[in-house]
Amino acid sequence: MAEEEKSETIVPKLPLGRVKKLMKLDRDINKVNAEALFLVSCSTELFLRFFAEQSAEIAIQKKRRTVKLEHLRIAAKKHRPTRDFLLDSLPEPCQQSDRPDRIRPEPAAEKPLPAGTRRIDDFFRKPAKEKPSEIDEVNEVSDS
Repeated sequence: MAEEEKSETIVPKLPLGRVKKLMKLDRDINKVNAEALFLVSCSTELFLRFFAEQSAEIAIQKKRRTVKLEHLRIAAKKHRPTRDFLLDSLPEPCQQSDRPDRIRPEPAAEKPLPAGTRRIDDFFRKPAKEKPSEIDEVNEVSDS
């Protein structure tokens, strides 16, 4: 009896046009073969899946529900081929890990506003006790 071979069609999930554009960013590459484009997109997809799984495992080990940059860096350090080419490209972690994550950044230095404009913060503030305007003062002076 002949064995039936089941062949699965592999369709890359990454958009081939974008992968091709990224490959062509290299000045040495003028044309991209369809087979090469297929293999690069599939291998990129496999690498991203592997890297995401490794990072997720590290996040779980650290009892976190969100994968952060530090988890990506640890995953890259543990896997030597990844470490060799990717670790230098990942941004350095912030040194201020003592601070909670949800603190609002401090506003930038106040710039002088053009004449006749107000800050939007003024719109949402409760009005302070109104000072008598200059017109009221003039009326009081003229009444006396």
